Amino acid sequence: MSDIISANEQQPNVSIVGAGPGDPELMTLKAVRLLQAADVVVYDRLVSDEIMKMIPEGTTRTFAGKAARNHHMAQDDINQLLVDLAREGKKVVRLKGGDPFIFGRGSEEAEVLAQNGVDFEIVPGITASAGCGAYGGIPLTHRGLATGVRFVTGHCRNGEHLDLNWQSLADPMTTLVVYMGLINIDKISEELIKAGLAADTPAAAIERGTTADQRTILTNLGELPSCIRRAELVAPSLLIIGQVVQLAHTIGWHIPARDCLLEDSELNTEKTDG
Repeated sequence: MSDIISANEQQPNVSIVGAGPGDPELMTLKAVRLLQAADVVVYDRLVSDEIMKMIPEGTTRTFAGKAARNHHMAQDDINQLLVDLAREGKKVVRLKGGDPFIFGRGSEEAEVLAQNGVDFEIVPGITASAGCGAYGGIPLTHRGLATGVRFVTGHCRNGEHLDLNWQSLADPMTTLVVYMGLINIDKISEELIKAGLAADTPAAAIERGTTADQRTILTNLGELPSCIRRAELVAPSLLIIGQVVQLAHTIGWHIPARDCLLEDSELNTEKTDG
């Protein structure tokens, strides 16, 4: 094991590294090794506090976090920073939550590095969808419930109108995973139902998945917006829509989920009894 961890054949100037969804034990061996050997770590908002604690003292840390409609550092500035640091001879880890190539803009940064002749590597991480689904007891595919899975982003850059192919997404045999969907949750729910996906399709929202602070609410597509508001969920949160969500009732194992529909049913019963 030590030979694997210490193996380091001519490390590139920049390593674009997936940190996974939050639990530090889900990081790859390579990701941990690179993190501990870096001169500079340029990290995103989605990197958990537990993972940040793994960075050795003395390593320079640069925050480049972005939230929907609130960018701490513009993407062009991040790209140039990576180029500049590499040209200074620094060992740079560009640390991203989840996987760099799934809504992580890792490919955009890699393009700029390649165009500027900077040697780089890509280190994949466990995706937010895989990690949050597993820790929420929600498989993304399951025989008889889902034959495929789709990943989409729930917001557009620069405040542009969210214009997805709703008709293609409204497939009852496909699991739909929505990244960054809180801002446009009303539109997402409305458009999917309008496109033909049943309002009672099981749905879940998972906040801070795989961490000790994980919160999961279970509901259906029609009630998803109101349940998210009542639970006051915040980013980072992932939405999973599809029949597979119902399995969370039996195989959810990490932290008990909050069943929004059951709570509503109990509330209605109390009102009737009263």
